[in-house]
Amino acid sequence: MRFDLVDLQLFLHVVEAGSITSGAGRSHLALASASARLRGMEEQLGVPLLTRNRRGIELTDAGRTLLHHARLLMQQMERMRGDLGDYAQGLKGHIRLLCNTSALTEFLPQALAAYMHAHPHVNIEVEERLSNDIVQALMEGQADIGIVANTVSCAGLQTFPFRHDQLVLVTAQEHPLAELADAAGRVSFADSLAYDFVGLAGDSALQQYLNDHAARLGQRLHYRLRLRSFDGICRMVESGAGIAIIPETAATRYEKIMKISQLQLNDVWAVRQLLICVRQYDELPAHARELISMIKA
Repeated sequence: MRFDLVDLQLFLHVVEAGSITSGAGRSHLALASASARLRGMEEQLGVPLLTRNRRGIELTDAGRTLLHHARLLMQQMERMRGDLGDYAQGLKGHIRLLCNTSALTEFLPQALAAYMHAHPHVNIEVEERLSNDIVQALMEGQADIGIVANTVSCAGLQTFPFRHDQLVLVTAQEHPLAELADAAGRVSFADSLAYDFVGLAGDSALQQYLNDHAARLGQRLHYRLRLRSFDGICRMVESGAGIAIIPETAATRYEKIMKISQLQLNDVWAVRQLLICVRQYDELPAHARELISMIKA
């Protein structure tokens, strides 16, 4: 077998994208060239790696085995680049960081900005995902670092405490929900589902998290508006367009400048501890370990 790094990176891109066309694009290769490389890999092995169908591709048993080893090899390359970074001018490190909505919007921006200023030759790819998906991606070697809520199992991963994250209900001032609050000023998520919501647009991990908990109650959230920032959400809540559930840090920040109120949720899942997760800390390249140290601080 004479696979080169371009072959292996192409194979990973095809698997992650779910199609040869998209994988070729990620690898900056023409579709014909990418297809020829994949056929060449299969001819060298003497077995198919992928099965093609109308929906994309599926891995064969041989393909899954190659996927495992290809990820290990590419991770080893990243570690080599990190370890040689102090000696090889022009080499760049690359870190893939997966995190949930609260980490991405409330806690990471300042730390990432400081890190990138101190490490101009390191690129960071940040992607927002649900905590369950992040754990799975780390276990499969698809990411270097993950930040998840402690509501999911992190068995098999090394974890470090990151931040306390509490979700709160935000309403316009003197909203009827305040009358349902208990003596401690808390309301239930179930009670809030009778009202219209303002939420985040797109495939936000936070909105998926809330949708899942509504589904467990046999209900769903009714969105009047979907916006791309907590600032926009709070302005719409202030205008009476609906209510919202956002991180307490964001609610406290906007409560100072807008006519909104926040109510604590008495649901256990609304109070979370965020954790930094990795497969094996000592095996990460130096620049990835430094990033963990900086965001922990």
